[in-house]
Amino acid sequence: MFDLHRLRLLRELKHRGTLAAVATALSYSPSSVSQQLSLLESEVGVPLLEPVGRRVRLTEQAEILVAHTEAVLERLEQAESDIATSLTDLTGTLRVAAFQTASLALVPAALTLLRDAHPRLRVHLTQAEPERALPALLARDFDLVIGEEYPGDPNPLPDGLEAEDLCDDPLRLAVPAGPDVAGLSALAGHPFAMEPPDTAAGRWAMTLCRDAGFEPDVRFESTDLLLHVRLVEQGHAAALLPDLVWNGRPPTVTLRPLPGGRSARRLFTAVRRGRSRHPAVEACRRALRRATTPSW
Repeated sequence: MFDLHRLRLLRELKHRGTLAAVATALSYSPSSVSQQLSLLESEVGVPLLEPVGRRVRLTEQAEILVAHTEAVLERLEQAESDIATSLTDLTGTLRVAAFQTASLALVPAALTLLRDAHPRLRVHLTQAEPERALPALLARDFDLVIGEEYPGDPNPLPDGLEAEDLCDDPLRLAVPAGPDVAGLSALAGHPFAMEPPDTAAGRWAMTLCRDAGFEPDVRFESTDLLLHVRLVEQGHAAALLPDLVWNGRPPTVTLRPLPGGRSARRLFTAVRRGRSRHPAVEACRRALRRATTPSW
């Protein structure tokens, strides 16, 4: 029988890409990781890694082993969920990752609900954009991720993850004080604040402007939407902002509607397959759904 610990190291290598990254994530030395994988090769009887320049990649046989390891780990997580369900109280740590506006507008209210209902459950929050958080969820760095999907930019989840809708978050054009702006096309040539182009929000915003007939003058690039708000307030830029950025407070800038059908982003929670029935995950999802309703 193959050693599960060594199989998990092989799986980690597939997800993290390098022996150094595996060692850092698991607090091992690279030489220790390499030694354990060499022992696994001896157990299996075939090469599992092949050099590619200064890196290594998994052989076909290693990929087969990783696929079976994923199935074993999924069953173990199901067993963990079943054991937790049999208990009368929630304990342990739930590791959550959320992007900025969800962290500000939804997570604090959800944490209050969880603290009141399950005082022995410890929630560890990391602010991370979905582009980083979802692969990290698959690599078991997190237990639950709050993600987002922008109109016209479908982004299928990696295999092994499953999602549940949380809410829709309306998106609007934010413009500086001054002459009245009827719509997006009137801002051709005006400075914009946008998220980076390699993010879902950045791709959506760029496409929206191009469809309106102009190439946006992006002078300010940041994932910090509070910075976008400040730049609009001070008259330096226009921006495309979700309603969650106001966190239930009145907007401080002028907002205009966007073209129909492309004016809301979808928020969802994602977990690893086999983890959705864990009571801590279920409790967190309930709390987040309630947090989307301000009257809680």
